[in-house]
Amino acid sequence: MKTLIDKFAGKMVKAGLAEEGAPLIAGMDDIIYWNRSDPIQEKLSPLFDVLNINSLIFCEPAEPYRSILAYLAEKEPGDALKPNDTETRIFLHELPLAADFSLQNMVSALSKRKLVIVAGRSIVTTGTVTPEQAFVAFSSVCFAASVKLVLDILTLHRNGKRDKKGERIIALMLEMLDIGGKATSFSLEKGLLKDERRVLEAMFEAGRATVQSGLVDSYFGNISYRLGDTLYISQSGSSLDELEGRIDPCPLDGSSSAGITASSELPAHMKIAGRGPGTAVLHGHPKFSVALSMDCGDMDCGFRGRCHTHCPKKREVAGFPVVPGEVGAGPKGLHKTLPPALEKSPAAIVFGHGVFSVGHGDFVEAFEALSLVESEAMHIVSKQIFG
Repeated sequence: MKTLIDKFAGKMVKAGLAEEGAPLIAGMDDIIYWNRSDPIQEKLSPLFDVLNINSLIFCEPAEPYRSILAYLAEKEPGDALKPNDTETRIFLHELPLAADFSLQNMVSALSKRKLVIVAGRSIVTTGTVTPEQAFVAFSSVCFAASVKLVLDILTLHRNGKRDKKGERIIALMLEMLDIGGKATSFSLEKGLLKDERRVLEAMFEAGRATVQSGLVDSYFGNISYRLGDTLYISQSGSSLDELEGRIDPCPLDGSSSAGITASSELPAHMKIAGRGPGTAVLHGHPKFSVALSMDCGDMDCGFRGRCHTHCPKKREVAGFPVVPGEVGAGPKGLHKTLPPALEKSPAAIVFGHGVFSVGHGDFVEAFEALSLVESEAMHIVSKQIFG
């Protein structure tokens, strides 16, 4: 357990979510293990006695997330932040706020949700099976809060209002989250991937590049490649930077049950891969692209509140289509909305969710398109806010 909690403390720092030495992580085995000593343990340890959890993370996030949380907690009335991105809607529902570290406040929030933001600065997240769950929740809080801030400031500007404090934090985000600069440091394998070994190695490589470039929150996202009549796709819940042993080979004709553990977005990948062998698909969750996909001023639209599944408008961000759609194979599933969009564009943004990009032969084009969408989105946000 100690090795596991040390691993996720390191991942938080590496992902830019926390400063070195800041994460405090606990995991319960026969006893409660902590990655380091801290006086706050006295207030956090009782949570294991009253909640059904086996792991916990406490940390004040690194910048720009620290300033983002403080700003939103100060601005938002009530006891929770309510972002509208897809990950929050499905996994987190809301981001509870607590005024202090009293056991009552923390238990009240954590008995209903996986997290609580304390005093507008520190995040406490929990897991019921593994510390990985707490890590995912922590990262998702930072992602959701970032998207909400960008969207809030864009909305103010559209209404002719300004908030200089919020704008300063956006400027900090743009400076620190240099997607274009990070992405150019990766050189992926080029050329048609002709056998399973090369396919898997290329998927591992592209997955790591996507995470290290900041194009996903925590590790959410997925990746696939069509070799002949088989689609190789990352498993549900797999980490894009740790894909070894987590790729499923799924026959396109459905003649195998291998897809039972595959990504929940398998139906969309299957449809996209139908364009032919060598099709590579990469899906990430870049913050500015997601925020812009939700930036709409039509307050009188009859589908307001159902934009993520019912938006009837033809929308674009930097020339890339924005489409509605939900995960899975339902009537409003991505397998219906994404493939037509990707026939005409190397990338498409799913409303409130993330970017899907495609390439042929290898992952170079797909990775470059994913990176370009976010770089362009950052440029658009900067121009709209700062001119």
